[in-house]
Amino acid sequence: MARAFLFVLDSFGIGGAADAERYGDAGADTFGHIARACAEGRADRQGLRQGPLAVPNMVSLGLARAARTATGLKLDVDMPLLASSFHGAAQEVSSGKDTPSGHWEIAGLPVRFDWGYFPDTVPAFPAELTEAIIREGKVPGILGNCHAPGTGIIERFGEEHIRTGKPICYTSVDSVLQIAAHETHFGLERLYELCLTVRRLVDPLKIGRVIARPFIGETPASFQRTHNRRDYAVPPPEPTLLDRLTERGSKVIAVGKIGDIFAHRGISEVRKAGGNMAMFDKALGAMNDTGDGDLIFANFVDFDTDFGHRRDVAGYAGALEAFDRRLPEALSRIRPGDLLILTADHGNDPTWRGTDHTRERVPVIGIAPGLEGGGIGLRPTFADIGETVADHLGLAPGRHGTSFLATIGGHARTA
Repeated sequence: MARAFLFVLDSFGIGGAADAERYGDAGADTFGHIARACAEGRADRQGLRQGPLAVPNMVSLGLARAARTATGLKLDVDMPLLASSFHGAAQEVSSGKDTPSGHWEIAGLPVRFDWGYFPDTVPAFPAELTEAIIREGKVPGILGNCHAPGTGIIERFGEEHIRTGKPICYTSVDSVLQIAAHETHFGLERLYELCLTVRRLVDPLKIGRVIARPFIGETPASFQRTHNRRDYAVPPPEPTLLDRLTERGSKVIAVGKIGDIFAHRGISEVRKAGGNMAMFDKALGAMNDTGDGDLIFANFVDFDTDFGHRRDVAGYAGALEAFDRRLPEALSRIRPGDLLILTADHGNDPTWRGTDHTRERVPVIGIAPGLEGGGIGLRPTFADIGETVADHLGLAPGRHGTSFLATIGGHARTA
């Protein structure tokens, strides 16, 4: 039975990007720097974790060897590999280091055009856009209008937002316009409606995503973002792996924010939950519900939002260890003929300056019971991941990327 499971550890880069200097990220290495910090005792936190980074299950799938492929550096965390496991790294060819670019390329569609971005100025948004948001969104004004980390800007403007009803609008180095609003004082559905309006307004500017960022609490000390985030993305300009699968009648189950990233195109079913562990439960349930030719595409966002952007090394390390402890539950559901791939969409080195994503290569590790496995080397594009899934599930070749199925002992397609 041919099934495929694609798990994205959001922002879990492994360094080494050839073009990192262009993005100001030369030397960034999410995995390597977390591992080093743990080994040196700089990622200990009472009640969370201590000591060297412990991710034995991912290492047994080849994580340490993938990191060496990406950077040339050997990490002192290696161990014997599982039978039929494979490992390598992939370099992004898309122009951005953002979520849509990474995920679309993983799904076989590199982003060859340039996204629109807002300048790191105050105000960040063009006056005509701000005026349109106020007018068409039916709000008394906006707060923020700048580059900012999400938690900090809520602490700064949250009380004024509650008092005035003005939504908090902000951006980052990514192609994004984020809108934070209180779930009860402003209203969750009202926030979603506002984001839909803003999505339409920023389309001419080629902004990749508008993100609803609801929060609760009454004071800066108690403000807390909720798991009711919603992303409003531009639809992919060409068919992706997901479109190709659903068009032939296969099922694509999107776990987490995958549906939002692809503007819900090529998606059969969406399963969401709050937090990585609840998301893992959803992924396990989806694995039980898939049949021949189906794909589960899951995103585990906490690594990025809760720890990468917040530059929380201990928190990121603890999240990796928690994920790794759950991995045997997924491996126990893998049958002969299945394909499981773990990868990432970009980096977000928690030891790096600033609060933004980092340009890095990503791991491509996994298992395919019945095949030889082994090293797949450095893939020149994330699209090789999607093409390998397509090959495994019996699709004809797409326009971008090359399958590595034959490299690990599978039967390459003849189409």
